[in-house]
Amino acid sequence: MLTFGVVVLGVTDRPRAEEFWCAALGYRVRDDGFGGWARILEPSGGTGTMIALQLSETSPEDHPRLHLDLHVADAAEQEAEADRLVSLGARRVYWYRYPVDPDFIVLADTEGNRFCIVDLGHEHQPPG
Repeated sequence: MLTFGVVVLGVTDRPRAEEFWCAALGYRVRDDGFGGWARILEPSGGTGTMIALQLSETSPEDHPRLHLDLHVADAAEQEAEADRLVSLGARRVYWYRYPVDPDFIVLADTEGNRFCIVDLGHEHQPPG
């Protein structure tokens, strides 16, 4: 039976990416090496999705087909988290594909990998 292992992010500056994601999510670097092909970040509490930082020579995609969604409870928390992550080195992505009433904010990490902060409490406005 298959189980979900880790989310792998390609990076060129692994120490910078480690610092960003550990600060962003409260993760820690796993010490056992996990096969040696990547640095593994794990939740400090021990449960949850791990992130593998793998060295990459390719550029991140402007419109990736796969990305991370980070959840928050409401719009105030969404803005506060976006500001906090920008202070850690992320950048806001001014994306022309935002819908009229978005429940998400697109950011890029220190390596340019895009991710979203999604407001789970967002009430979508009816069309028209």
